Amino acid sequence: MALKQISSNRCFGGLQKVFEHSSVELKCKMKFAVYLPPQAESGKCPALYWLSGLTCTEQNFISKSGYQQAASEHGLVVIAPDTSPRGCNIKGEDDSWDFGTGAGFYVNATEDPWKANYRMYSYVTEELPQLINANFPVDPQRMSIFGHSMGGHGALICALKNPGKYRAYDATCLVKAYSGSQIDILIDQGKDDEFLSNGQLLPDNFIAACTEKKIPVVFRLQEGYDHSYYFIATFIADHIRHHAKYLNA
Repeated sequence: MALKQISSNRCFGGLQKVFEHSSVELKCKMKFAVYLPPQAESGKCPALYWLSGLTCTEQNFISKSGYQQAASEHGLVVIAPDTSPRGCNIKGEDDSWDFGTGAGFYVNATEDPWKANYRMYSYVTEELPQLINANFPVDPQRMSIFGHSMGGHGALICALKNPGKYRAYDATCLVKAYSGSQIDILIDQGKDDEFLSNGQLLPDNFIAACTEKKIPVVFRLQEGYDHSYYFIATFIADHIRHHAKYLNA
């Protein structure tokens, strides 16, 4: 599968790159970002996948979060895909900010006309890892996944449907039916998040489900923080460290 390099920038001793390829699952051209830490020059590194939220592309996380410093320190290759197929010319895909373009929700659509292209779950869990494993110095046995907002939900969906594939998880989603291998979850939630105050986010339900299943979860309600990338940038190093604890064990 041919990759076209779009950009490459030196960052904290490593390289922040963006590539484009033709996706088999999504039937369109897709971009993804990959950070190669300095350690990748001399050997294989763990792979950490980041899933972004609604309306984002591969650019938001790499240009706003400042994650590269922590990724460089811990020797992690970090992969950030786009959030949906692009340019599929499906009627209605650009009509709403939370449905269609920029809003793939990391699931496989089941109804026409969406099901031919909107297969982000298969893209993120199958096609993209295969592409990364074949073209970059990563250890396929050391993978992890995390995200924010729609991407946080998507990260846990991917983890819960594939027990043992990812080493650690960082997201919000109901976990009541989980019966796979042990997981360790870290969640930061801004107390001033507008999606929390209007009832769209339900962390108490998630924590109760984890408690019932005896699944370790650290939930940190952060005073004064909202849903923005200022919030992400503040706590991203903690989450990189959380994953590195397992990936570098």
